[in-house]
Amino acid sequence: MAFFTHHVCRGLSTSAARHVVIKHVMIIGGGQMGAGVAQVAASTGHSVTLVDTSDDILKKAVKGIEGSLKRVVKKKFADKPEAGEEFVQKVLQNVSTSTDAGSAAQGADLVLEAIVENLKIKQDLFSGLDKLAPAHTIFASNTSSLPISDIASSTNRLDRFGGLHFFNPVPMMKLVEVIGTSATSQETFDSLLNFSKMLGKTPVSCKDTPGFIVNRLLVPYIVEAIRLHERGHGSKEDIDIAMKLGAGYPMGPFELSDYVGLDTMKFIMDGE
Repeated sequence: MAFFTHHVCRGLSTSAARHVVIKHVMIIGGGQMGAGVAQVAASTGHSVTLVDTSDDILKKAVKGIEGSLKRVVKKKFADKPEAGEEFVQKVLQNVSTSTDAGSAAQGADLVLEAIVENLKIKQDLFSGLDKLAPAHTIFASNTSSLPISDIASSTNRLDRFGGLHFFNPVPMMKLVEVIGTSATSQETFDSLLNFSKMLGKTPVSCKDTPGFIVNRLLVPYIVEAIRLHERGHGSKEDIDIAMKLGAGYPMGPFELSDYVGLDTMKFIMDGE
């Protein structure tokens, strides 16, 4: 994944990061998660640079953000369509795009990756950015299955590295899991908590353990549903209906697996 075209080295400090007020956010990955976080950050007044490997991917991501915003303003500005359009344009002005991660990182307070769940690719990405980003810049991963400490190990800013695990669809889901490793400084952790709150989200503090909180509890439940069906003890449809009507869940385990993506589910299971 070729994200780098410039190689300008910055001096790096290994001391604990000071408390950083996050205003400029660089998000790597223009897929559903990355674009969702970009939308929410831009909507709350942050300057966002969305980075991916091609302009086509980025154009599609921005178009998706615009479509999502228009759906939001239809409800939020039902009686004031002009104000709604003004809001959409204002948010979109907060979003810029780039295929050059190295250049974009030089102005970022926070670098958040939301790319493929592959440890080596994430490590290579952050290793390269570590040499280019300012010393104060906080790095974070949106991984749902990989240890944050393993991703951070490719950098020299272990104290300025944490996890920000958002949930899909990001504009709708209120939760953010904020993950600290044994090396994450309190200042970094507080900055990530405050950033989550600034986005209008509710953060929960997590340790760097497999699955964090939500997936640690959710994935075994989904796996058990699959086993139940495999043994002929219930159809997929009946299991989904039972959990929706009996436990009050908005989706049953099979519907949820399809929504999350079976490939993502496999990554999470392997991680646990």
